[in-house]
Amino acid sequence: MKKIIAAFDGLKYSQSTRDHAIALARSAKMHITGVFLEDITYTSYKVYELITKDGVSDKKLKEFAKKDFDARNKAVADFENACRKAGVAYNVHHDRKTALKELLHESIYADLLVIDSKETLTHYEESAPTRFIHELLIDVQCPVLLVPKKYRPVQKIALLYDGRPSSVHAVRMFSYLYPVADNIPVEVVSVKGMGKDMHLPDSKLVKEFIKYHYPKAFFKVLKGLPEIEIVKHLQQEKKNVLVVLGAYHRGTLSRWFKASMADELMIELKTPLFIAHTK
Repeated sequence: MKKIIAAFDGLKYSQSTRDHAIALARSAKMHITGVFLEDITYTSYKVYELITKDGVSDKKLKEFAKKDFDARNKAVADFENACRKAGVAYNVHHDRKTALKELLHESIYADLLVIDSKETLTHYEESAPTRFIHELLIDVQCPVLLVPKKYRPVQKIALLYDGRPSSVHAVRMFSYLYPVADNIPVEVVSVKGMGKDMHLPDSKLVKEFIKYHYPKAFFKVLKGLPEIEIVKHLQQEKKNVLVVLGAYHRGTLSRWFKASMADELMIELKTPLFIAHTK
């Protein structure tokens, strides 16, 4: 049995993270660990809200702290109830130290991490990619499924391929972790520059590799700049697509499936992104 981490901010609980993790756990008979990031430096209130004419109000501090405590407990209860209702195996971790450091450590012992693509672990809203997600993706030790705000069942898979090992590794890890039903179309998407031929890099090898994992997969080769053509192609898709890519590599980056490509997809699309990279 494989292990999914579903990471939550209990003060801004993501039902989409819950639903994506449960849907995957049910289809692949996985165990979910709900990791609730309860960083002691992070609260729903700001310091100035505690100030009165007499200074910091102990009464207000207790009221706000109680409100946060109740909100976090409510989030845990919702997660547990949803898992029980779905009939999936689960447990809960309360990580009360530095949120990013704790989650990175948890990722060492997981097969997959599911998290909201706009998670911040702060009071503030941030545009994608948020600082928290950016730093998480650089050092995470397992593949990550970034999910949009709203859950929708996956209707199509898009595998992004550029001929580099990182893009092949992402497809390999996805095939190990995410079961794809026979009625779900799988598309391999690549981009060639203007003036280049339309042949895939390592065409014979990649087609053989894909065939063994996804026998009904079809290939789409686009012309132009990847950061433009990939986004345009996916924006025209009418099905709810899940995108698979390699990114955030610390060493030699893929030619175009690098951090900026993943960032662009987070900015422009409201779709799940499966990201895996080699160290």
